[in-house]
Amino acid sequence: MKLRTVAAAAAVAGLVLAACGSDDNSSSGDTTAGSTAGTEAAGSAAPAGTAAAGGGDCVVGVSWNNFQEERWGKFDEPAIKAAIEAGGGSYVSNDAKSSAETQASNVENLISQGANVVVILAQDGTAIIPSVQAATAAGVPVIAYDRLIEDPGVLYLTFDNQKVGEMQAQAIFDLVPKGNYVIIKGNSADANADFLRAGAEKVIGDAVTSGDIKIVGETYTDNWDPANAQTEMEQFLTAENNDIQAVISQNDGMAGGVIAALDAQGLAGQVPVSGQDGDAAALNRVALGTQAVDVWKDARELGKAAGEAAISLCANPDPSAVSGAAPFTTPGGNDLSSIFLTPIPITQDNLDVVVDAGWISPDDLCEGVEAGSVAACP
Repeated sequence: MKLRTVAAAAAVAGLVLAACGSDDNSSSGDTTAGSTAGTEAAGSAAPAGTAAAGGGDCVVGVSWNNFQEERWGKFDEPAIKAAIEAGGGSYVSNDAKSSAETQASNVENLISQGANVVVILAQDGTAIIPSVQAATAAGVPVIAYDRLIEDPGVLYLTFDNQKVGEMQAQAIFDLVPKGNYVIIKGNSADANADFLRAGAEKVIGDAVTSGDIKIVGETYTDNWDPANAQTEMEQFLTAENNDIQAVISQNDGMAGGVIAALDAQGLAGQVPVSGQDGDAAALNRVALGTQAVDVWKDARELGKAAGEAAISLCANPDPSAVSGAAPFTTPGGNDLSSIFLTPIPITQDNLDVVVDAGWISPDDLCEGVEAGSVAACP
């Protein structure tokens, strides 16, 4: 393993030296850098470039695209780190702060710091491919975490994102089988946005063809940014004179922006909105009735699976040998090994699921909710 690490470091040495000469592209030195409120758990991570407690010959480097989404620092990272340490390995990480260029350098830096396996939450699934190819060519296995990277050498580990899109659309369609729809998609450089859209199409496609549903607005949203989503929704409301009956928003952060735009027009709670990720604020909105559904992906399970897979890859770099891995053909025609976890749609009817799982406290879930109006908030 150490020989493979040395070879990997040598393969990228020239690029690493260039990267280390720039403050903008170097490791942040703190996985909480660039994080938003609600990611306190990220502060428990070891500073980038240092081995976390636990030691071991298996060093796992994680390249985070950012800590904008609540779940990365609060749930995913602690679960990955715990699984790695439980397997006798150690954890290093850095934060690309939403820059594809920085992430490319960060991956190289992780390898130069001794990473035997690299886990990548891709900012741009296409832009990161040269870094992935350099890593795998040097004998360092790569896990594409939660977001697809179109390279046959990676292990792709995620929730079933097309199923998430189906669940979002089904919950909205059950409430609004006819009317004007808006679809707020995620970042165009993230394959998940298209997977989610394909899932939604399975549910609403026939109704769109028949004319029962009219899509009056649909757009990608740079970096899944809530502020951008709010602006987009404001523009759609203006263009349609508020004649919008439903919104399929692809994640919770953007749903918050959409609901803010609706609230300004007195429509929050009247126009059903979807989301995903299980953000505390979003689950509270479900309890309040301003968000119709939140597709919950237990990020703790995904993080645990990633950490365990990384330890496995340290022993055997073949992605297909990882327990639970199955063949998957990507939209780009690449055959790679994958592990898909199953999501759960959360509505007012089953909010007890996330409470019982310890994902959110009753107090946070029920803040501002009239007692007895929702079963989970007695």
